[in-house]
Amino acid sequence: MNLLMWVRQREPYSMYKRASSRDYMNTTDMESKEFVDTLDMEDNSALLQKSMVPELSNPSWRLSLPHVLVATISSFLFGYHLGVVNEPLESISADLGFKGNTLAEGLVVSTCLGGAFLGSLFSGWIADGVGRRRAFQLCALPMIIGAVMSATAKTLAGMLIGRLFVGTGMGLGPPVASLYVTEVSPSFVRGTYGSFIQIATCLGLMGALLVGIPVKEIAGWWRVCFWVSTIPAAILALAMVFCVESPHWLHKQGRTYEAEAAFEKLLGGSHVKTAMVQLNKVDGGDETDAVSLSELFYGRHFRVVFIGSTLFALQQLSGINAVFYFSSTVFKSAGVPSGLANAFIGIANISGSVVAMALMDKVGRKVLLLWSFFGMAMAMAVQVVAASSYSSGSVSLYLSVGGMLMFVLTFALGAGPVPGLLLPEIFPGRIRAKAMAVCMSVHWVINFFVGLLFLQLLENLGPQLLYSMFGTVCMMAVVFVKRNVVETKGKSLQEIEIALLPQE
Repeated sequence: MNLLMWVRQREPYSMYKRASSRDYMNTTDMESKEFVDTLDMEDNSALLQKSMVPELSNPSWRLSLPHVLVATISSFLFGYHLGVVNEPLESISADLGFKGNTLAEGLVVSTCLGGAFLGSLFSGWIADGVGRRRAFQLCALPMIIGAVMSATAKTLAGMLIGRLFVGTGMGLGPPVASLYVTEVSPSFVRGTYGSFIQIATCLGLMGALLVGIPVKEIAGWWRVCFWVSTIPAAILALAMVFCVESPHWLHKQGRTYEAEAAFEKLLGGSHVKTAMVQLNKVDGGDETDAVSLSELFYGRHFRVVFIGSTLFALQQLSGINAVFYFSSTVFKSAGVPSGLANAFIGIANISGSVVAMALMDKVGRKVLLLWSFFGMAMAMAVQVVAASSYSSGSVSLYLSVGGMLMFVLTFALGAGPVPGLLLPEIFPGRIRAKAMAVCMSVHWVINFFVGLLFLQLLENLGPQLLYSMFGTVCMMAVVFVKRNVVETKGKSLQEIEIALLPQE
């Protein structure tokens, strides 16, 4: 049955080749009149093809949507595990016998970051080695094992080992999700689909907060919080069986016919030939060659890897995680309960993400990044004013709360979702997975140090100077984006690669 379908799909192409060969042989013996007739026929064919271009320009977005939604389950899990210990941490420490030990409590939170660094570091080699689909399944496996270990932990050591396992899955998931969504999405909705990753992460964070609500009323509820996470992880692993493999990865492996079949499922049969022609444009026959780390840091690939790493560094150094960490204290000072404070932050985060999704393919990635970092700088300026001695008590609190919500909202508009979408777009296909791994590793290292040093810096420097530093980083990001980031809206991955990468 599959062979018959393949023969039918290939039949027009085969007929075209036979006709072209026959025409070429006959042309050598043609009279001039017949030659002119042939030219007229070719002109008419060209006109016909031009008239068909508008019809072929936009494949149906509905074909690729289910595959993208399944991939974003990994982002939901990422958000869920980021927030799952926030509410239950006190109960966990009491039940496992380390209550009051701030170092142990910090390890429960930060062990995940260590695992995430390891997972992201090897994500490129895993995604290129076994494919995007199996990489998702490998991402789900440690999340299931780690969640079960954490849910059944009797000691601090058992909890930490479980968190380390979960962290490796968390580190592997986001770069693979960015790769997969970028490679399976039609160019005209690639930005919108890329925003699903940020929205899914926000929903995961909010889901963790909601599941954790009964933790203070029901003894041992924190174990349920971990058990719940195994459900979406299992769904991800099973649903990936029914999703298509990335046609870009298949093509890199030399599995051309499978790549065509994947494109047909994602774009529709009438768009397969165009998609394959675009893929072949940038292939120099070396797609299966191994990519060494030195290639990412020297020569023609250095610029795009530098741009990617710097974007993630600026994203983390802007202070977003510090703001999330400190938000409960600020809201508590204003008399807002922690649960309501988390709800406000979550609403601001998801609202910005939804607006970004609507604008990503309309105004473009670069514009969103510029205005997002600029808005974050202004929000930090509000925080500086709130921390100054010129503000009265009530005014200072209102400014702090307003500045914090403004910062989260403007972050979600661009600085949050755009780097994860933009980087797979600007990286050439040959280095895409491994370059993403390097950039995500930079992300996790800086994330770790910001979390580690924030409270000490706040104590030694004071909020006014620290927020001024964060605002300065945001303005530096505006300048960097303006000078270095290219607009990728509406362009195919092959068009971006040809335009951006200098030829050897």
